[in-house]
Amino acid sequence: MVRRYYRPILSEGEGLPLAGGPFSFARAEVLTRAGSEGLIPAEQVPADWLARLTAPRPLLAEWGHRQTPLVMGILNVTPDSFSDGGRHMDPDRAAAAARAMVAAGAALVDVGAESTRPGARELAVAEELARLEGLMPALAGLRWSIDTRKAAVMAAALGAGAALINDVSGLCHDPAALPLVARAGVPVVLMHHQGTPETMQVAPQYDHALLDVFDWLEGRIAAARAAGVAGDAIIADPGIGFGKGLAHNVALLKGLALLHGLGVPILLGASRKSLISKLSAEEPVERRLPGSLAVALAGAGAGVQICRVHDVPETVQALKLWAAAHPCLG
Repeated sequence: MVRRYYRPILSEGEGLPLAGGPFSFARAEVLTRAGSEGLIPAEQVPADWLARLTAPRPLLAEWGHRQTPLVMGILNVTPDSFSDGGRHMDPDRAAAAARAMVAAGAALVDVGAESTRPGARELAVAEELARLEGLMPALAGLRWSIDTRKAAVMAAALGAGAALINDVSGLCHDPAALPLVARAGVPVVLMHHQGTPETMQVAPQYDHALLDVFDWLEGRIAAARAAGVAGDAIIADPGIGFGKGLAHNVALLKGLALLHGLGVPILLGASRKSLISKLSAEEPVERRLPGSLAVALAGAGAGVQICRVHDVPETVQALKLWAAAHPCLG
């Protein structure tokens, strides 16, 4: 049996509301693994898909989501992250950076102590916790998330006040992670990946990148719900750069709106990643701000609800101007 997927075509005030946000859609593209079957009116989308596409995302309302994507600031407490490794190893400096991100408009700060760049080795739990122990108490009063694959680190961060779990393995790496998240009742980001950081960029393969990622995320969302994670506490991340070649990343960016069919908020994290330089002029990491902003705005135009970025003030400013100039958001 051929499975059909329905990608909403965002419109300016016409059609049905998309994900409870400011956008709407009057048509949808019908996709199969054989290709596109063309466009249909939104009212002809099957009821189950239509329910997921139009349902509000209550988690975002709790965080003050209005018209533009929320901005999640990246704070890597690591010596070896691909972009900012070594800058925030001192807890006082890291805490100051977190406060500056929030002051600049970040809805929350994503704190990670293990690099998951391509080729990175797995860090021992004790070492990961050691990098966080001096910082976590200093984050009191801020909304922050923990970027980790390990249940023990998740538990420590939740005990210190973390508001969200961001797991690049989609709760696949540590068997104790999914039960922990379910018991804690905390929101979680499930990110698509292929392989591990050590191996993920060694010839990644897909039959159909966009649909493969959709199916995988759909499966992880179902597994999380079956384990007791509340459906409105789940966020999906397509995992740009995590086990994907350039063509795969581009296909995901072009088809982002399809992911609204998962029925959960979408997080896009492409800040400073190598696809920017590969699509441009091989710029080094420190010269990828324009491309990072371009991808964030493309995500905003596709209706994603969260942008995970290194450059918070610049992204917040760009999104404000984009929203001011957008016909749907005035």
